Amino acid sequence: MEKEKNPATVAESEFSPTIVPAPAPEPEEDDALVVEFKKPYTFEGKTFTTLDLSGLETLTAEDMIAASNYLTRKGNLAPTQEITIEYALFIASRATGLPVEFFRQLPVRDAVKVKNRVTNYFFGED
Repeated sequence: MEKEKNPATVAESEFSPTIVPAPAPEPEEDDALVVEFKKPYTFEGKTFTTLDLSGLETLTAEDMIAASNYLTRKGNLAPTQEITIEYALFIASRATGLPVEFFRQLPVRDAVKVKNRVTNYFFGED
C-alpha cells in the first residue's frame, strides 16, 4: 500500500496550479439586440452590416396583434405564429422601421439570426 504524502513535505513542483478562466462578460442588453450580418447586405441602395433591434423594447401588444393579423391575411394560420420566421421578421420590421421586404430578402443565415434574436427577446429569461 502506498504511503500517503504529508502535504507539508510535498515538493512545490508536485503541485499543479488550477487555472480557472474568467467568465465571459455578459453581453450588454443593447448588444444582445444587435444582429451582425455574415456579409454586408444591400437593400434599396443602402448597405447594412448590422441591424439594431433595440426598438423591440418599445413595441406593445398592439404590434403583436398587427403581426398576427398580417400573417392571417397572408394565409399563415399556425397556432403558434409568434415562433414562425414570418412573424419574427414582421416584428423586426416594426422594431426597426424598415419595410418587411427588407427582411424577406435577407440571406437565409441572417434571416434566421434575426428570427432567433426576436424570439429570444420574447421568450428569454428576464
